[in-house]
Amino acid sequence: MNPSQVFRSMVENKLPFAEGASIHRPPMFFGVNYQFWKVRMKIFIESIDRGIWNAIVNGPYIPMSVVDGVSIVKSYDELSKVENKKVQYDCVAKNIITSALNLDEFFRVSQCSSAKEMWDILEVTHEGTNDEKRARKHALIQEYKLFRMQTGETITNVHKRFTHIVNHLIGLGKQFDKEELNIKILKCLDSCWQPKVTVISETRDLTTLTTITLFGKLREHELEMTRLKEIENVEKKCRSLALKTKVAEVESIEESSDECSDTENLNLLTRRFQKFIKMKN
Repeated sequence: MNPSQVFRSMVENKLPFAEGASIHRPPMFFGVNYQFWKVRMKIFIESIDRGIWNAIVNGPYIPMSVVDGVSIVKSYDELSKVENKKVQYDCVAKNIITSALNLDEFFRVSQCSSAKEMWDILEVTHEGTNDEKRARKHALIQEYKLFRMQTGETITNVHKRFTHIVNHLIGLGKQFDKEELNIKILKCLDSCWQPKVTVISETRDLTTLTTITLFGKLREHELEMTRLKEIENVEKKCRSLALKTKVAEVESIEESSDECSDTENLNLLTRRFQKFIKMKN
């Protein structure tokens, strides 16, 4: 299946995103996973021209001129090439946004006059008002404070859950420094990780260490612990097998000894019987 067929199939089946089909098409939005789509759209738009994203964030550029001390909007014919390009950014932004929306989402913003208005409507619709954002932020902060490594959980899954919470908080405006995140990661680990936590705390500068590097070090240690545990299990199996073999040998010797004892007893009984017969004769 070629990229265009993949894209068409995803649109027809109303999947959340039609991504990977082309770097020249924006990711499709069907009303779910807005946070992910929002980040992807920002990346896509900035890759084309950062001026387009500026038009979405700050609104369209309106060229003005002063006539008799009064500011008026310049006509199209009065625009310079630079001004015309800045004005065009809003048009391009509106085209990109509407091209990335399904029918329901398109009609939600179709009457908007600027790309910023479109973007703000989508944001309020799928992220909520400022009050709703604050409530969600407080809930995520509480989840962040109570974050702990679960029993039997791998470092990869810890990394995934932790990043999910932190990224959502950053998206809602919360700021973190490297040291705070690193300390939180180290404190959330099980007690069996304490030796490694101590080593990292004493040998690494947590103010400059990135979370990616920290999780990488923790994964390396996890792999080493897994390897040592596998070796230990193999050694246990070998010791168990050797013990079973030794027990079997002892039992075999005892059985042989019992057979010899039975044979001696039979021979003794036979001799006594023969002696008894001779006496009777």
